[in-house]
Parts: sequence; C-alpha cells; structure tokens
Amino acid sequence: MPVLNRIADFADQMTAWRRHLHQHPELGFDCHQTAAFVADRLRDFGIDQIHECIGRTGIVAIIDGQGDGPTIGLRADMDALPLDEVTGAEWASTVPGRMHACGHDGHTTMLLGAAKYLAETRNFAGRVALIFQPAEENGGGADVMVREDIMGRFDIARVFAMHNNPGQPVGSLWTTPGPIMAAVDTFEIHVQGRGGHGAMPHLTTDPIVAAVGIVGAIQTISSRNHDTAEDLAISVTQIHSGSADNIVPDTAYICGTVRTFAPHVRQMVRDRMTRICEGQGASYEVKVALDYQEGYPATVNDPDQTAFAAATAREIVGAANVADDKGREMGAEDFSYMLNERPGCYLFLGQGEGPGLHNPGYDFNDEIAPIGASFLARLVERAQPRGA
Repeated sequence: MPVLNRIADFADQMTAWRRHLHQHPELGFDCHQTAAFVADRLRDFGIDQIHECIGRTGIVAIIDGQGDGPTIGLRADMDALPLDEVTGAEWASTVPGRMHACGHDGHTTMLLGAAKYLAETRNFAGRVALIFQPAEENGGGADVMVREDIMGRFDIARVFAMHNNPGQPVGSLWTTPGPIMAAVDTFEIHVQGRGGHGAMPHLTTDPIVAAVGIVGAIQTISSRNHDTAEDLAISVTQIHSGSADNIVPDTAYICGTVRTFAPHVRQMVRDRMTRICEGQGASYEVKVALDYQEGYPATVNDPDQTAFAAATAREIVGAANVADDKGREMGAEDFSYMLNERPGCYLFLGQGEGPGLHNPGYDFNDEIAPIGASFLARLVERAQPRGA
C-alpha cells in the first residue's frame, strides 16, 4: 500500500500549510501563531475536541473513531531554531534570526494531513490524540505536557512520533527497538584565579592553565573510566578567557555536552567530572565551580511497538525501504519523556540529500509529507481496527 489516495489528493494543500509555517517560525514555548494556525485547521477538519494552551502553547486534539477502543497518541513538534536562513526559497523565513532548520514545520504538516484524513474516514475504533508540542529544541515541551498529565487526562495507551532525516533515501523509514537516541547533559565550569601582568605570571594564579588541565582531564573519562562497549560522547565545545596578549585573566569558562544511554554511565560521568574539578582546582590553586545540568533522558522504543510500527511502514513504503534494527545515535529528543510514560516508537523518515538538520541552508522536503501522513494514519487504522 503506497501513499493513501485521499492524502495524495490534498498533497498540494499540505505543501501550502508547510510553507506558511516555514515563513512564520517561532521559538521554544512561544508558538502562539503556529498553535493558532494548527487549531484553525483542526476546526476546519471537524475535529471532535481541541484542547489548547497545554504546555503553554501545545495542543491535544481528539478524533473519535467508530466504536469503543483505546486512545493512540501521535505527536508532532512545532518550534523552530535561532538561525538566519540562507535557502533563498520563495517561502523562506520572514523573521530575522529564526528558521525551521529542523523540519518541525514538516512534522506539524504531516500530523495535520493525518488528522484531516482520519477525521474524514474514521475507519478505526477508539480515539486518536493528536499532540502538537512546543519547545522540543530547548525547554523540554514534552516533559511539560507530560507533567500536565496528557497521558492520563486523555487516556493515551501508546504514542508515536517521527523525524525527517536528510541523507536518508526519500520515503524510507528506519527505527530500532530499545534506545534510539541518547540522553543529553550540559556542563559549565567556571574557573576563578587571580589575574595580573603577563610578564609576571608568578604573581598570578592563572585560570587558563587550570582550564587547559581540566579539559585534558575530562578526556580521560571516556578513555580510562568508561567501558568502551557502552556508548558515550563527551565534547568540550567552548573555552573563553582573556582579553589581551599581556594580561593573565581572572577567570576562565568551559562548556560542553555529554551524551549517554545507560543511567549508570550518566552518573559515572557526573561523578568523575565533579572529582576532576575538585582535584584540578586544588592542584592549580584556583576555585572551580561545576554546573552540571541533566537534560533529556534517552529515547527508548518499546520493542513490541517498534515491530508494529515497522510492519505498518512496510505497508506504506515497501519492505525494501524499512529498516527495523538500524541502531542508535547520539542525538537527543524530548519525545523520550512521552516514551517514559507510555510504550511507543520513534522513527526517522528519509528526505533525501541536502543540507543537514540545524543548518541555515536546510529545508524540509515537501515530497515526503504525504508519506509521513499516510504512515501516521495507517498506524491508527492498524492499531485500532474498526469492529475488532
């Protein structure tokens, strides 16, 4: 079964929705215009219930099927990124410093397309909960919506989401059971020394030397404290200090990211980094303050729901275009909070070659929107067949 015929019929309409959203990007929780656009389209479709302002600007909309049954959740993220777009497209961002560089405009469009089809056909039992979420990029909008009890309030039994993937063949779908994306943590290290003249370093307590020592020691966490059979990435991404060639500064700043899958590895990194900062501070006679912030947990797919999602994908794009044990990656995703509450699956939908995610030259491939919408709609029909 390829793209559902009815969804193919309104593919041009989906393209228009997506390009409108692309022109009007919003950041974080401030997705007011985007949410209003979504709500207007849902009302046009005759959706049964539209619950707004969940997680500040999130929406949960309910479509009733035919007959009793459970509720399946489908989630799309809505927020953009703080980048200046360079695509030159006619539908490029109209807001300086903001653009949809991760394809959330496309994710929202695919869920709207599935919603339109499901509201027309209602060829399923139970209910569908359409989850339009803000603040995936920064802020943990999924966590906020979960803490506002969307799973319990709307009696959601299982939940699914997908993300476009540049560099993956157009229309292909891949996923994996168990962990698919990493937990993400951020660390900031503030080094306080005593500055002075660069020609008289013996009268200073140099924070730069201490910072370099700390960065070098951090590298040993992966190479000497960690079992190489388990995935771990630690990257120091910023070092800032100093203002002139002949001044030893007072302070230095270090920042970076940690990506893990196993909770015990996550805790080990935090413990080791704490001891390194304490030890290096004593060694170089500087004050070192570590601010270690735990972010999104690992995104973990339920094996049974992953097998179900992969089987559904094969109906839409063909078995040759589906990989159901692709492996995991070190990126992070706040859909993890929803999967911590309910079984489900997260998948990647290929959109072909082109600039990667979070790149100012990126644009969502409108060709894949009907494929994604068809997959989401068929998930519902297979999960909750009418009269079963």
